[in-house]
Amino acid sequence: MRKAALVLLSCAAVAGASLSACAPAPGPGPQPHTAQAPRYQGVPLPPGAVVDRPGVAPESEFVGDEDWPGSVRPDDAPPEQRVPEVVARGRIVVGVDQSQYLLSYRDVTAGDLRGFEVDLAREVARDIFGDPNKVDFRFIGPQTRAQALEDGDVDVVIRTMTITPERVQRVDFSTPYLTSYVRLLTPLDRGISGEDDLPGKTLCVVDGSNLLQMARAIAPESPILRTRTWADCLMATQQFHADAVLADDAILAGMAAQDPYTTILPRRFEVQHYAVGVPRDHDGMTMQVNSTIERLRDDGTWNAMYQRWLAGSLTSPTPPEPRYAREGREQQ
Repeated sequence: MRKAALVLLSCAAVAGASLSACAPAPGPGPQPHTAQAPRYQGVPLPPGAVVDRPGVAPESEFVGDEDWPGSVRPDDAPPEQRVPEVVARGRIVVGVDQSQYLLSYRDVTAGDLRGFEVDLAREVARDIFGDPNKVDFRFIGPQTRAQALEDGDVDVVIRTMTITPERVQRVDFSTPYLTSYVRLLTPLDRGISGEDDLPGKTLCVVDGSNLLQMARAIAPESPILRTRTWADCLMATQQFHADAVLADDAILAGMAAQDPYTTILPRRFEVQHYAVGVPRDHDGMTMQVNSTIERLRDDGTWNAMYQRWLAGSLTSPTPPEPRYAREGREQQ
């Protein structure tokens, strides 16, 4: 009994880190897949996570960016005219993630930020200052991206921010810099090959993302686990709190790279375009970012970034076409 108690205490101590040492030892020979995956007793949900019962109706339909008229076409003005306050400050403040592998994450070995979106932020700084390192990164959650821009906490947000009707009412957007598709990721042992296998399985999605309503629509017979971050969704599948994740394939690519026992299913549910969030009516900043995105397309830098971070993923390997609605307003 004492030995068993010590094992239980050891497992509780490492909960949330690695559970491989706490899993029951497999018997000899291949193990059959069961209809009900084993669950780790006593392992808590990720912090702040909530499980919705099956059958919660979507509050709205998923709406893409088809009706978004477009961004502001860049002019030929120098940064000193477009973003004089940023030039005077000597750095640009960018809201990013720090746990989105391949897109924006902190490398625990080197201690620095890396990823496709981090590279994009540095390229914006390069075009303003001639120095890609003049960036002040601020970490913001998915629920606070628009608020950070409205409060003036950051100059721009580069954090898997898609263009939605609700966000367009609050912030401006650059022309898109990455195209992604909504898909499902699932561990190989859950017996899920498509949405028809989801009834009774738990589907994970980040609370505050525009995919929550879609999850409820495509999986009405599934519990929906709402977490704070996509990293929490991956951890939830590893701890058997969730059986699948609904997200953009650019996000899922990072999960699959971290966990080789998962697979991304091929069906595309919707298309998503990532754009840089900018405070409302700051045309100078929007044009500055758009000019960088145009340069990346033209000089091959975008392709190099894609090859470095997303090559081999299901994410679109070509940059989105520019989408402009108007010329910029005269800068003060």
